[in-house]
Amino acid sequence: MRIWMKRLGAALLFLVMGLCFAPTLVPPFLDRIYYDGPASGHYDGERFFNPGGNAAEVEVHERGRLSFLIGGSTGAAAEWPDRVPVRQTVPPRRVEGEAMRVTWIGHATVLVQTRGLNILTDPVWSERVSPFSFIGPMRVRAPGVRFEDLPPIDLVLVSHNHYDHLDLATLKRLWKRDRPLILTGLGNDTILKDEGIEATALDWGGRARVTDGVEVMVERNHHWSSRWGTDRNRALWSAFTVTLPGGNIYFAGDTGWGDGSWATEAAAHGPFRLALIPIGAYEPRDFMAVNHINPEEAMRLFDQLDPAAALGIHWGTFQLTWEPIDDPLRRLEALKRTRAGARDRFVTVEAGGSFEVPGL
Repeated sequence: MRIWMKRLGAALLFLVMGLCFAPTLVPPFLDRIYYDGPASGHYDGERFFNPGGNAAEVEVHERGRLSFLIGGSTGAAAEWPDRVPVRQTVPPRRVEGEAMRVTWIGHATVLVQTRGLNILTDPVWSERVSPFSFIGPMRVRAPGVRFEDLPPIDLVLVSHNHYDHLDLATLKRLWKRDRPLILTGLGNDTILKDEGIEATALDWGGRARVTDGVEVMVERNHHWSSRWGTDRNRALWSAFTVTLPGGNIYFAGDTGWGDGSWATEAAAHGPFRLALIPIGAYEPRDFMAVNHINPEEAMRLFDQLDPAAALGIHWGTFQLTWEPIDDPLRRLEALKRTRAGARDRFVTVEAGGSFEVPGL
């Protein structure tokens, strides 16, 4: 009975994902215009696009996702466990001065504490990442920190509007409790405003002051956006650099490699003390390559940024793709064995795990 229930749930999930990601099947009334502004090198007056990408790339993604949903992609989805045990931790309320402490909450959610600031990336405490509460990818690792144990948050970085990164339920709780500064790409502020949440939306290259000596730059990466399918690329996706006197923080968000020029641009904004780099959700490569970097590409990004420390994120929390749950870790560890400079600097931790970032 349990197997049949899981199969039924998977079938319903594929149906939902098909509706969300196949614009030709989604009613036009589900489209939303989140941003209206002048055309630019990555905005055609209606939708955003990746410089260096093209219509063929979008077609590969759409055809590949449809093939993935109906089982036509090469390979098969690995079986993930229903739950992975997590030892939840309680971070300090503040970390003062030049010290820097990093805690992986899970997926792309990371708490960075330094100079008395508490910074949170793509906060997701929900059990599912889906437009519906009853179906969709379900969390297999609990948040490494209970929301109730989360210290007051000063700055939130939201990379784009996919449900595993822009979680309205969590953002509403944070806004009600802490009133943090929320920074995101163009158009995502409209989604948040509809829920009574204030956010500052910036274009690539835009900057926002946080406190004296601390600033955030919105960086280009290579991805896409959508909440319902027909609203594809109505809002901007981005990475971020947080500038600090003791060395900068880079958060890659979600990104494919594309032509890699975005990585070169970001590397020019160092030196980096910390980089948060996605390492998971990459199979099957016949269409995921345009969306998410794999461990080999994550290592290329690490090499270009050359941070004092990097944390591998975006793995082992929600099953979004086909690779086994621990495949990102195995592949990253194999790569690190061939690069002496990365062995102790590009790390992964369990949910709730923390480490101190060395200075430059």
